[in-house]
Amino acid sequence: MESENYLGIYLSKGTATVVCVGSQGGTSNVVGCFSVSVEQHQQADLHLLAGLIAQGCAERKLEFSEVAVALDCAMFMQHNVHSEFGDPKRIAATVRFDAEEALATDITDVAIAFRITSSNDSGSNLTVFTAQRKVLSDVLGALQSNNIDPVVIEPDVSCLSRFICQKVSVPEGSRPLFALLSSRRGYLVIPSLPPESVERKASRMRTFLVGPTQQRGELVAREVLVTTALAEGGLPVNRLEIFDSTGSVDCRKLGERVGIEASVVDLTGSAVTDPQTLAGCADPVDFAIAYGAALVHLEKAQIANFRNDFMPYQGKKLRLQKTLKFAAVSVAVLLVAVGLYFQTQLLKTDRDRGKLRAKLAKDYAAVTLGEKLPGKTSPAKKLANELRHIRDVKIGLSSVTGEESVSSKLTLVLGAFNNCAAETNLEIESISITARSISVDGSTSSRTNTLKVFEAVGRGGLEILQQRLSTKGARDDFSITVQPKKQQRAGL
Repeated sequence: MESENYLGIYLSKGTATVVCVGSQGGTSNVVGCFSVSVEQHQQADLHLLAGLIAQGCAERKLEFSEVAVALDCAMFMQHNVHSEFGDPKRIAATVRFDAEEALATDITDVAIAFRITSSNDSGSNLTVFTAQRKVLSDVLGALQSNNIDPVVIEPDVSCLSRFICQKVSVPEGSRPLFALLSSRRGYLVIPSLPPESVERKASRMRTFLVGPTQQRGELVAREVLVTTALAEGGLPVNRLEIFDSTGSVDCRKLGERVGIEASVVDLTGSAVTDPQTLAGCADPVDFAIAYGAALVHLEKAQIANFRNDFMPYQGKKLRLQKTLKFAAVSVAVLLVAVGLYFQTQLLKTDRDRGKLRAKLAKDYAAVTLGEKLPGKTSPAKKLANELRHIRDVKIGLSSVTGEESVSSKLTLVLGAFNNCAAETNLEIESISITARSISVDGSTSSRTNTLKVFEAVGRGGLEILQQRLSTKGARDDFSITVQPKKQQRAGL
């Protein structure tokens, strides 16, 4: 089975940890990892940090197909929000309104990501993460300028929770709380219950900052008590798993203080088989977060992705559009070439046909007919048409050339209009007479009077072939095409 590599980046304002994970046959392994920092530089910014990330990947020859970023907890905020819906699509459509109402502040310039922690008949409880759009814009701009376009941007604690659920073994039947401390951050994670559990709930997560002068043991004890108190109903926390990057937390004393059995967890033991792999990483917790970010490509569950709300990922779409554009241009060129080829063949065939026709016309001119055969017109019908034409000429309806008498038509039209002109306030604008019909443009004082004019035309021995009505101001305009009725012509 073909393997595929994914890159996970844990990004803060001054440091970054990068883990490249390879996937094959449903299992993952670390291809390479390293940490970079710009805190010692005078002009430290995200662009410089992104450049170091790209340089580190190039030096280690790390090849990958997709990138995911875990955003440091100092760059976002976490909130608990209730939604009235249980469907993830409806929650996604209304989460901004729920968050704005819960936070009582304008979130126009804020990007939102969320996870559903639990659902019931009254709705869903959400863990909502908010980050300033400018922060995300700076992160994306810095990475994209170095040809790194992340598909997902997640909170670091969400990535850490994924790493714990997939890579850290939990004693069967226990409900552990993981307290993980890096050099400057603290994370508390209650992993999600396994699928076979009666109560299926998502992971509970909290983050906090750790100062260099703080008592790490006391800080963890206080945060553990707060987290267990805020935990929703269900299976209680009965085990505390601790990992401290500095090794300054006394596990036994911490367990006695919080009243929960405590033990030190091997955070990276199940993820890394060779200890030399972590030599380039500054902190095991940072490594676990970056590893969890890379695992998002192997997970189909719900993820808290800031890019769904801000600058949605377009990489695959753009590549597909470029491929389709290239394919369309190639097909168009091929069709034009094929068309030109067949057109050339047709022109050649037509030229040969023309030469053959000219030759045959010259050779067989002596035996071909000079004119077409007469049509199959009945002699009796032709005589009847001539007789009818002679009668029309005698009574004045047609001229010798076969056209109807202009004066006869005009007499009929004017007679019809004179009978109704005074009553309808008729005004004639133009009269056009042809051999077959008469066109009249005029107007009356109302639509009713226009209809009276039409009746007078009918009584006058004319039939209306076409008519058009319109209203302009106080006048009702009309345009009609008439011709004498057959019985009128016979009477004449």
